[in-house]
Amino acid sequence: MIPETDKRVLLEKILVQRRGDLYIALSGGIDSITLMRVAAEVRSAPTIAVHAVSAAVPAEATARCRDLTAQYNWQLLQIDAGEFNDNQYVSNPVNRCYYCKSNLFDSITAELHGDCSIATGTNTDDLGDYRPGLKAAGDRDVWQPYVEAGIDKQTIRSLASRFGLGELSRLPAQPCLSSRIETGIRINIDDLGFVHGIERRLAELLGPGDIRCRIVSDGVVVQLPADSVVFSSVAQRQPVEELVTKLCEESARNLAGIEPYKKGSAFLRTDKKL
Repeated sequence: MIPETDKRVLLEKILVQRRGDLYIALSGGIDSITLMRVAAEVRSAPTIAVHAVSAAVPAEATARCRDLTAQYNWQLLQIDAGEFNDNQYVSNPVNRCYYCKSNLFDSITAELHGDCSIATGTNTDDLGDYRPGLKAAGDRDVWQPYVEAGIDKQTIRSLASRFGLGELSRLPAQPCLSSRIETGIRINIDDLGFVHGIERRLAELLGPGDIRCRIVSDGVVVQLPADSVVFSSVAQRQPVEELVTKLCEESARNLAGIEPYKKGSAFLRTDKKL
């Protein structure tokens, strides 16, 4: 196993060696934030953060990108990737992420001039999952510095601390809001706004963690960390259930349940060859 220090040194080396302008897809999550922080610190060539403003991106993530840009004096390019104009994305097939990332990378490419490349915060932990977005990246020769340096999520969090990102190093995973919509249910902005509102209110009540509001065929399913106090007693569960029920009723939706968090449970994959 390569020591963490060696991985950091290797990452810095390959970032420095990359020629031309480097455009980093900045989602507002800790992976891409840390990559941008390191790259902007060690590279002399221009390093540009690119953030897609979208209904599928939590407003806090966009605000975080803007705040960090101001704090570290990064160059930030904000774009509309146009994924909501793509019916292949909106129809929410099993490989929806392919169309999402295709629109993103194609929109970034339209801004490129001369000797430059696009990079993402994909890390080695991502490679074990079914991620159609990785195929979109591969189809377009998008660079993955963490993968090249053999860096996983734990190492990224350590890098974040080392490069002064403080509390951000403990940011929970926050996939795009469209990941909350069960495969086959069309993506629409109202659903995404509802999902985000529920998750934000629950985070205010319970604190940060793996909190998900999912739109499924039976209605709305709320998922909370397995060790949440909500699952310890009826008394602890009641205020959460009352809050979520009220918000669902205001939006004419059915609360189908409150359960422990399960990664990717809105994603229905029936063909393992996809």
